[in-house]
Amino acid sequence: MGETSMKGTRLGALSYERDENVAPAERRIVRYVCPEGHVSDVPYFVDADEIQREWTCRCGATAIAEEIAPEEPKEQRPVRTHWDMLMERRTRADLEELLEERLALLREAREELPKSA
Repeated sequence: MGETSMKGTRLGALSYERDENVAPAERRIVRYVCPEGHVSDVPYFVDADEIQREWTCRCGATAIAEEIAPEEPKEQRPVRTHWDMLMERRTRADLEELLEERLALLREAREELPKSA
């Protein structure tokens, strides 16, 4: 091959770059404390978008970072039942009128049935 070709390296080979003039990214240390008293210092990138409030400790318990405020609970709407949705569409007087109509139809159908001996 010519003099301008690049030499290949295998996977896992050492890098030919030097660590000179290379600065690591700025970090922020967040301290987590579990109920057992264990302390975990976890490094995060300074500009991290999301930092967890809870961390799983080495003992298996949930450690909390006090410096991070807890999330506000989401507003939960009450569960609407079938009756609630029905009452949004009809008034009680409408429902009673419909009930009387259906009962009248059932009574007519019952009268038309042949009587068994």
